[in-house]
Amino acid sequence: MSKNFKLPNTLPIFPLSNFIYFPNTSAPLNIFEPRYIQMIDESMKTNRMIGMAQPRGTSVKEKPDLFKVGCLGKISSFNETEDGRYVIVLNGVSRFNIVEEIDNGKIFREFKINFEGFEDDINGKEVDIKFSDLNMIFNNLKKIFEKQGYLINWKELEKQSLDQTINTLSMASPFSKEEKQMLLEARDLEFRKQKLEQIIKLYTSDSFSNKTLQ
Repeated sequence: MSKNFKLPNTLPIFPLSNFIYFPNTSAPLNIFEPRYIQMIDESMKTNRMIGMAQPRGTSVKEKPDLFKVGCLGKISSFNETEDGRYVIVLNGVSRFNIVEEIDNGKIFREFKINFEGFEDDINGKEVDIKFSDLNMIFNNLKKIFEKQGYLINWKELEKQSLDQTINTLSMASPFSKEEKQMLLEARDLEFRKQKLEQIIKLYTSDSFSNKTLQ
């Protein structure tokens, strides 16, 4: 993906638990809360960019603490439904680090961010991994998905590029939010593949019950 636009140093962030996405992937979102409707309105008038980050912990708070790494997305599709909801598609651009929250006086949250450590997301550096290296991941994930009732179009998945395949599996897999965060924060595609293999082994050895990998 060509990053032919200026990356922001402040960003509105949509917190969503147990959901991650990556550079060069797309994510559809159904927006209905007033604060996020306003966030999308403002984003559409400026750079069409928002961030996604997972809340920490399990408590429900108005302003939950967030994991420090999220992913920047650019709105590539926007539709408003008859009942006032927004249906958007976000294209992943780069992961980012949260620096601090901004007191913006608005009903949605904004943060100072930077992209330190995620230069390869922006530069699109390729990693030497072959699809044959994913056989174990595919075979074991199919068992996990089937056991937990998840439906995946594996034929379509195999048509994607290698980085899209690994990242899509990381996004769609029925793992805990801590495990998904670990995959998001993996420094590169090879390391993410290794972490994905570790998590899958944990699930298969534990008869598909969840014991979060530390």
